Amino acid sequence: MGRMVTQSAALAAVDLLAEHRTSLTALAKRERVHVATVWRWTTRGCRGIRLASFSVGSRRFTTDEAFARWIAAINGERVVSGCTPKQREAAVNRAKRELADEGI
Repeated sequence: MGRMVTQSAALAAVDLLAEHRTSLTALAKRERVHVATVWRWTTRGCRGIRLASFSVGSRRFTTDEAFARWIAAINGERVVSGCTPKQREAAVNRAKRELADEGI
């Protein structure tokens, strides 16, 4: 079997704890799949790419942003900056508001 490719390199600059945390159960309900499917995405991956996750106590979590990056990756999209287009747009809008507040 081939070597499993993880998103660890892509996640080096991404702080999962700073993102919007969601439990694997909540993600399964939202995506209408069995929780075992989401668990498998975090352990075995899909198409050679694992969904980033972390534990807090005995519970396992991922983030909405990590899920969006994972979906993009398994569908062949390049996620260069480690954030989704929606996140990038929100960051640009936030920067524009901050500049406007400063009068620049």
